[in-house]
Amino acid sequence: MEVTLPLQRSPSCRTVFSERTQFRIKPFLGFLPTQSFNWKRDHVAANITYRITANFSRRRPRRISTPRSNDSTPRGFTPRTQVPTTSIQRRGQKNNEKKKGTGPSPAPEFTIPGSNTETPQLKTGSDEEEVSGVNLVVAKAEAESDGIGLEVASTSESLFDEDKISQFEETVRMPEVDERILVESKDAEGITESEVSNNAGRLLNVNMLLDTVKDKETRWNKNIRIDDWQEKAFVSGDVDVSVYGRVVEEKQIYTKSSDDEGGENIEKEESVEEIEISKVGNNASRETESRNETISKTVDKVESINSVDDFHKRPSVKPEGVDEGYYSISEDKKKADNFLKLKLESEEILRKEALDRLASDNFKKGHKLFYYPEIVEPDQDIEIFFNRSFSTLKFEPDVIIMGAFNDWKWKSFAINLSKTQLNGDWWSCKVYVPREAYKIDFVFYNGNDVYENNDEQDFCITVEGGMDGFDFENFLLEEKRKEQEEVMRRKAERERQVEEQRRIEAEIVESEADRAQAKEEVAKRRGMLQELLKDAVTSFVNVWHIEPTEFGANDRVRLYYNRSSGPLSHAKEIWVHGGHNHWKDGRSIVSKLIKSESKDGDWCCADVVVPDQAVVLDWVFADGPPGQAVVYDNNHLQDFHAIVPKSIPGELYWVEEEQQIYKNLQAERRLREEALRAKAEKTVRLKEETKERTLKTFLLSQKHIIYTDPIDVHAGSTVTVFYNPANTVLKGKSEIWLRCSFNRWTHRMGLLPPQKMIPIENGSHLKATVKVPLDAYMMDFVFSEREDGGIFDNKNGMDYHVPVFGGVVKEPPMHIVHIAVEMAPIAKVGGLGDVVTSLSRAVQDMNHNVDIILPKYDCLKHSNVKDLQFHKSYFWGGTEIKVWTGKVEGVSVYFLEPQNGLFWVGCIYGRANDGERFGFFCHAALEFLLQSGFHPDIIHCHDWSSAPVAWLFKEHYMHYGLSKARVVFTIHNLEFGANLIRKAMEFSDKATTVSPTYTQEVSGNSAVAPYLFKFHGILNGIDPDIWDPYNDKFLPVPYTSENVVEGKRAAKEALQERLGLEKSDLPLVGIITRLTHQKGIHLIKHAIWRTLERSGQVVLLGSAPDPRIQNDFLSLANQLHSSHGHRANLCLTYDEPLSHLIYAGADFILVPSIFEPCGLTQLTAMRYGSIPVVRKTGGLYDTVFDVDHDLERAQACGLEPNGFNFDGADGAGVDYALNRAISAWYDGREWFDSLCKRVMEQDWSWNRPALDYLELYHSARK
Repeated sequence: MEVTLPLQRSPSCRTVFSERTQFRIKPFLGFLPTQSFNWKRDHVAANITYRITANFSRRRPRRISTPRSNDSTPRGFTPRTQVPTTSIQRRGQKNNEKKKGTGPSPAPEFTIPGSNTETPQLKTGSDEEEVSGVNLVVAKAEAESDGIGLEVASTSESLFDEDKISQFEETVRMPEVDERILVESKDAEGITESEVSNNAGRLLNVNMLLDTVKDKETRWNKNIRIDDWQEKAFVSGDVDVSVYGRVVEEKQIYTKSSDDEGGENIEKEESVEEIEISKVGNNASRETESRNETISKTVDKVESINSVDDFHKRPSVKPEGVDEGYYSISEDKKKADNFLKLKLESEEILRKEALDRLASDNFKKGHKLFYYPEIVEPDQDIEIFFNRSFSTLKFEPDVIIMGAFNDWKWKSFAINLSKTQLNGDWWSCKVYVPREAYKIDFVFYNGNDVYENNDEQDFCITVEGGMDGFDFENFLLEEKRKEQEEVMRRKAERERQVEEQRRIEAEIVESEADRAQAKEEVAKRRGMLQELLKDAVTSFVNVWHIEPTEFGANDRVRLYYNRSSGPLSHAKEIWVHGGHNHWKDGRSIVSKLIKSESKDGDWCCADVVVPDQAVVLDWVFADGPPGQAVVYDNNHLQDFHAIVPKSIPGELYWVEEEQQIYKNLQAERRLREEALRAKAEKTVRLKEETKERTLKTFLLSQKHIIYTDPIDVHAGSTVTVFYNPANTVLKGKSEIWLRCSFNRWTHRMGLLPPQKMIPIENGSHLKATVKVPLDAYMMDFVFSEREDGGIFDNKNGMDYHVPVFGGVVKEPPMHIVHIAVEMAPIAKVGGLGDVVTSLSRAVQDMNHNVDIILPKYDCLKHSNVKDLQFHKSYFWGGTEIKVWTGKVEGVSVYFLEPQNGLFWVGCIYGRANDGERFGFFCHAALEFLLQSGFHPDIIHCHDWSSAPVAWLFKEHYMHYGLSKARVVFTIHNLEFGANLIRKAMEFSDKATTVSPTYTQEVSGNSAVAPYLFKFHGILNGIDPDIWDPYNDKFLPVPYTSENVVEGKRAAKEALQERLGLEKSDLPLVGIITRLTHQKGIHLIKHAIWRTLERSGQVVLLGSAPDPRIQNDFLSLANQLHSSHGHRANLCLTYDEPLSHLIYAGADFILVPSIFEPCGLTQLTAMRYGSIPVVRKTGGLYDTVFDVDHDLERAQACGLEPNGFNFDGADGAGVDYALNRAISAWYDGREWFDSLCKRVMEQDWSWNRPALDYLELYHSARK
């Protein structure tokens, strides 16, 4: 058979294939007699379309598969992942068309315009099978409307699944096609030229597609991406591109022949390449049918990239003898490289034309730069062109671009520019645009000091289709969060390694100490044993002896004793109580002696077993067993001792003994360390749990006005804000507008737009939703009646704030400096010293910086100052002032020591010139801050003694170097220095006192009344590390709320024993106070007698600064000792250990103060599980909620009732509270125990006050 094929040279097979690779391809014998596919390639540069078609429909009618319905599946077929609906529909449509097609229709034939080249004649033949010819059809792209432009992916992107292609290769053969193929006359077989073209084209299509997607190294692998092809394919909606993703390995496939079936091998000749179809015998039909089913899946994929709508109308030629045969085809693959080269050259021509146009246009307009491509997108390379002649760099030999992305925030770069071939002085470089970019910012310079920066505006290029500024900021925050997590992880790892190294070193030291202690113990035992051996004998004449005389450890021996030889001669029973090795393990031998039948006289005996490791036996005789004996024979207090003859230890014994002692010491030490570690971990856990509860209580304490859902706000989340205007100045307003920001109103986003709040169902609250950014650490709110303002609710100038957790930005620390004249425990007189120390520690624990400035008294308790050392000297007021530094309770302290002797007087208060002394100190402290270069945020002064700081700062330092600071002043007791306090109130930015109720009680005072707008009440707290029943060394049994009953019972017993009280289970009232009229001493006396009347016990600890009051209580103590000594004890002094024992052992703590600004006694009592009984005044009213009357008031503070209180200042008031308390103890012990547990779990530490003070500090800085 011969056919004539028109073959245009320009887009010939050589253009597509450049090397020879043989593929085994079995034609698909699937659904219909007519089966074909095509592959169309658009050349983007030359605007030419290549379509290669192949058709296997013309073949001998052998074993044609039964047509299947559209939803049937060939055997062995695995369904593919579902593709977009349009592709599925189109594909189903094409399959239906193939089944319904009645015959081929002629396909148009195109030639390259202007070509007059004669068509070469090709010859093809076969002695058994008919093979369709080849026709390579070329047409202009605009003439084709049904094709798909295909670009083959680079080596990282493949068109087909590798496993499926391998299966395809194993089951398919294809004839070898080349332009030199001999073709016999098509007329002899009656095959039209178009049919030959269509049929051979199908063979080429399969071979070319497989070959091009397999090559990983030299073909289709430079700058070709599948993205463009995918875009075109999706536009047409016909192709499932999701399956084209992996690289297919290149592989040589050769013809498979079957010797037993007489199949012929393919012969290849160098001069003339002939396609000879080798036939496989009939017995291979089963294998062929199985392979047909596999190949159908791959052919389906090839067909899926055919975009011809009238697929079934394609002309096709049925090849004969292909249903059971295999084909082999050889290809020239160098054509692929040539094709790629042609494509790239064409693209480069288009690029150059575009650059020439842009360069010309921008040169004419006098623009300094342009870029290509003109639309810049993320994750691509762009070229930036710079006209040197239009810039300040026109005479510079070097041009460098220096830039970054996103307003200079991301990934800086510096690249040298090169001179281009464009007309004009154009220089260029390539810049990669990262995926996070939304803007490119840059300038040009010469590498030294000459810049072109667009008239100080910098150059910028907008990046389209990527992030915007907000997205980028969030991206940066997320990156920062990851960086912080990594930093924290590394820090934790370093700390773990340091701790592990410390543990190992400590283990070595402790092990050596254990070893030394073991050696010492062995030496001691050897010495003792030597002394024992001197006294030890085997028998004592007429008193005792042992049989047999030679015995060793674990032997049974008989001990004889002559009862008439000692004080037991008249005893009814004789017992031996024994041990060994100087009673090393205590009593280990107990046995009753019986009358000896073998010895004359008053001898008795007992059989005993010699203890293990016994060298010397130790014993005494008694008239009864242990616990019942009265009379002993102990050898005149020397005990009896006998040598164990066979157990005299040698050197090996002592080596083993030392090792055993060493092991025991290590085990004991490890147990102690484990117990301490467990206790420390539990302490930390309890503190953290308490902090969490307190923070939640703090957030809920304003729930009647504002709260959030969720309560714990996390960065990056969306929260709902609830607000109740009924409890604010906005009550009754028709509209409420939320104004919100973050980070104390300093967030980069500024103030959010006002948001109108909407009412909730079944409640008086309104709500609004707020998105919390990732870099938030605090939410800030105020509320108004209108969108444009009007009346505001700003919490009396404090604003509403809710902390945000998990943000990538932490709150910047403030620097707070306390200037005070007292500090516990080194210079304490009253509660002022406790507040200064405890508040400083609590604020410091919240990651702020705290310093204290204190006079260096000559009466300081230096033992409580760590690392005390000289810091510097400075001069002020004509006096040298020495500065010392040290740590007190973990807080940094600066001690000022004026050399004029003002603080070398042996006391803190009590001098006639106290005002002069402390005034000098206040001025010297501010001068120290100025001369040392300190710039604190807050200067906190306390009471009258440091009140001058407020006005001295405003008059002399605020405008002369300390302008950043704000002054906070705290009144601890208004009874002293009212004039100084009044002036401090005037000049301070914020003022506080030590409880809300005390704020109201003193609000009418002339020193305070004019300044109520900046006056706030904040409760004091107690130090939970000092007052901690779980770690209190003064208690017999440590306890928490979990075992409060057992712990307090043990403490009560220890207290009763120490004070000589009756050890009985009675209600015990404790009183710990200074005996002054302020503390209600007449109410204390009344309560003592009332408690005794109720059969309770009472203990008082305290002293009176007034001798008359002290003597009065001494008389009362003597009277009580005479009449109720077993139930009352008054200790008229101060005893720190005893105070701890009273707090723990008492059932009630009485605090009947006439006035009490805050009070710490009732707080400490609750820390130890004792129930407070207090008078309603000042801080006592703010902290103690009566179990019978104050449920709602307690719940408003996020608490539960916790004690008993009374109103009056007479005996009747005390009786009302005290009687109810004692009756509750008698009548409901289970309820009372639960009350003790409840008060222990309430947090009266500085956790909550510290939060309030921080809010105050921030408010002062606004």
